Amino acid sequence: MSALPSLAPPAGTPETAPDPDGGGFGGRIRSVVPGLGLAMAVAAVATFLGRLAPVIGAPVIAIVGGIVISVFRQPRQALRPGLTFASRGVLQLSIVVLGTGLSFGQVLTTGTSSLPVLLGSLTVALVGAWLLGRLLSIDTDLRTLIGVGTGICGASAIAATDAVISASEVDVSYAIATIFTFNVAAVLTFPTIGHLLGLSPHAFGLWAGTAVNDLSSVVAASSIFGHGATSYAVVVKLTRTLMIIPISLALGFWRARANVHQNPSASAQPPLHSRLRKVLPVFIGWFLVAVTINTLGWVPRSWHGTLSQTAQVMITIALAAIGLSTRARDIRKAGFRPLALGAMLWVLVAAASLGLQFLTGTL
Repeated sequence: MSALPSLAPPAGTPETAPDPDGGGFGGRIRSVVPGLGLAMAVAAVATFLGRLAPVIGAPVIAIVGGIVISVFRQPRQALRPGLTFASRGVLQLSIVVLGTGLSFGQVLTTGTSSLPVLLGSLTVALVGAWLLGRLLSIDTDLRTLIGVGTGICGASAIAATDAVISASEVDVSYAIATIFTFNVAAVLTFPTIGHLLGLSPHAFGLWAGTAVNDLSSVVAASSIFGHGATSYAVVVKLTRTLMIIPISLALGFWRARANVHQNPSASAQPPLHSRLRKVLPVFIGWFLVAVTINTLGWVPRSWHGTLSQTAQVMITIALAAIGLSTRARDIRKAGFRPLALGAMLWVLVAAASLGLQFLTGTL
């Protein structure tokens, strides 16, 4: 089982100044502290304001506050490693902490009961991306990336798909910008819509888990809706995230066959399993470890409330970092057609999820 995300900046991040002590773990810690500290400061303000305006909640204030700050002043490069760690590592660790309040019975029941809605909404996303993308004259790679990003798990699915189809950097950037736009829209609108529709916490958790693009946005939207929706939405979303594996394998084999016909040297690429291993969400394994520990009774019930609150604080920190990392110019560069495709898929998947819940009696 792989470890939780390291403190090292992701591939492609410009290197910081050499560490006087020769780098190593201490150097990585020092590179992370400034950005993580900024995210924590924004989260602290958001938590305070969230108590004054509980209807809005700290998560929304954190991500919107981070976006506003980034629009007026982009964080300097030295803050990037810490913001990346907060938006990914802290978020994933918060999901692991949430696992300490769940049992395997809950996970299996939730995952199994959500499958009809999950598979139906995924099909709508993928088929819709193919059909609508062709109508909008969007190239195959870009519409594929937007489709899997909408149908599975946002940026993570885009990264996994890019690893097996080798899309251009421009297409990846456009897809991520498109998905992020509707992540923010979901966080700001889904809780209100859910309350207007009179959804129960479980119904909203299933809706958010199957219709919201990215894990961070699922957690934020369900946290804002109400505490009872968060754990349910997380399990549904993690079940949906596992769809990365069959979709990536299918796309990888399809692209590999196409490349062999077009370019015989394509067979020299790294094996498909090697490329997949780098992008699959390994924190799911740690989430299952946490669930196992709680199922065995090793987590005292008296700790559950504190651990849940800790997870919510970590979620707020992660969302603050995501907001601070937003680049408005990337969203503007995406142009009209990718955003139009993202908008149509977002509405279709949201409507399909609610319709399937009605048909399966889970609404």
